[in-house]
Amino acid sequence: MNFIDIPTEQTTAATDFILGILAVWSAYKIYKAGHHTSPVKARIWKWVFILLALAAFFGAIAHGFQMDERINFILWQPLNLALGLGVSLFAAGAILDLRQGSMPKGIVPGLLALGVIFYFITVLIPGSFLVFIIYEAVIMLFALTAYFVLALRHKLHGAWWMVSGVFISIIAAVIQATESVNVKMIWEFDHNGIFHIVQMIGIVALLNALLIDFKSCKSI
Repeated sequence: MNFIDIPTEQTTAATDFILGILAVWSAYKIYKAGHHTSPVKARIWKWVFILLALAAFFGAIAHGFQMDERINFILWQPLNLALGLGVSLFAAGAILDLRQGSMPKGIVPGLLALGVIFYFITVLIPGSFLVFIIYEAVIMLFALTAYFVLALRHKLHGAWWMVSGVFISIIAAVIQATESVNVKMIWEFDHNGIFHIVQMIGIVALLNALLIDFKSCKSI
């Protein structure tokens, strides 16, 4: 396969790859900081970022190389599945924090089942990323509300960082859905590339929130 020769696809692939590296590093930091003091929380958030990394790496390949449409379609299958499962686990992480560390039985399997349902919807409606945008929007608005409440009530260390990370992720999703966005900063970026850059900022905020909370658990 040859590299794609479309400038915006090149920057989309590059930012996807960098996003994937950042997500892998975040997963490692989460595991290292929380697997002893908050194993359930660390496990959930570690997998959120691992799944995000998988989606980003598949996206880098799908956007970055010239290929047959059938191969491109195949690449989007694990990507969509990883995104659906990752967003589901994001909701699980928010529920865990709302309940102060206790997770109702069946919540995680139920949310993961929703992620799988999302995947099958994308198979039935090929090329329709709008389905994911709607699904992500519902989960992110729930998480934003949850962490805003926790921040106001001082129930979670790093809650305001979590609010910031979720809010930035919502902005990123809005940019992703606005296909007319196009910016030239040395290189040319379309809505996908800008989405990745903004999402990286969101990841840093989310990671900082989690590390603050894990550190607070060690100090107790």
